[in-house]
Amino acid sequence: MLKSTNQPLSEAYSLALLDLDGVVYRGKNPVEHAAKNIRKAESLGMTVEYTTNNSSRLQAVVADQLKGFDLDVEPWQVITSSVVAARMVARAVPEGSKVFVLGAQHLREEVAKQGLEVVDSAEAQPVAAIQGWYPDMSWNEMAQIAYAVEHGATYFVTNRDLTIPRELGIAPGCGSMIMAVINATGVEPVSSAGKPESAMYDEARILAAHDDGEPVDKEQCLAIGDRLDTDIEAGNRGGYDSLAVLTGVTDPRELMFAPAYLRPTYIVKDLRGLNEPAPEVVHDEGAWLCRDAKARVDGDRLYVTDITSVDGLRAACCAMWAAADSGRDVSSVIVPEFRIS
Repeated sequence: MLKSTNQPLSEAYSLALLDLDGVVYRGKNPVEHAAKNIRKAESLGMTVEYTTNNSSRLQAVVADQLKGFDLDVEPWQVITSSVVAARMVARAVPEGSKVFVLGAQHLREEVAKQGLEVVDSAEAQPVAAIQGWYPDMSWNEMAQIAYAVEHGATYFVTNRDLTIPRELGIAPGCGSMIMAVINATGVEPVSSAGKPESAMYDEARILAAHDDGEPVDKEQCLAIGDRLDTDIEAGNRGGYDSLAVLTGVTDPRELMFAPAYLRPTYIVKDLRGLNEPAPEVVHDEGAWLCRDAKARVDGDRLYVTDITSVDGLRAACCAMWAAADSGRDVSSVIVPEFRIS
């Protein structure tokens, strides 16, 4: 079930592991209330790191974009899947090995920094191949990595996001491109650097180490994101508490039907909730209550007294999750359509 706090989340946790797409911005456009509340959290003593599955942009470029939203961000605070992926490959192959890299300049540079030789052709006989995402990816590049994988190169990927929020809507993400290579070769990647794997969160808390060099304790880290199948699942896999926001991909219906491994620790509408206490949700006489909102599953229907508030959604999620955890098949339960104001 959802947790509660007596103090604002930004004071209850010392490190925010903050997703970008759908949380801080959508493409080039800022998400409403995000920057102001990130600044407020930092003023309360919270350290913020930005963890993104996007492998196409340099850390400094992302930091500059965030500075354009009036945020004070250093490049080290941006943890991309390219950074994590390059280190992952370097641990798996001998130094100086040839690695086919399909991705943006950022990924190529990170792989080269690890003492590996970046190649662009399957004919170079790379021992490993790593696939990221960037908007100018061509069919020929896709074919080359497929050939490399077919010929035995160990296959790594930066992330498996099927979609990515952009200015005009939802577009195909890295995972969609990866599926094309899997379909062509029949080979699954051996590892992914991006969420829902927790490696990115682990890397982030190392970079935010205390003065004594010790990583920030997991119990003091809060993973924040808009996607249950990446941001929240990564938190659950790695043992991190998590905060789901409703400013990106995930909607109330998806939250209500979420299986245990995709359930967040907290739910908020947007990042204003980062600087507020998380209210308690309690079970009482067959119903779940969150302040003035009440929800219960009765027969084949979920009843909620307030479908315009996050409190109503919190109560509704706990009611549905409890029903599912009791062994009931909730897939046919009729749930209301939330219109959170």
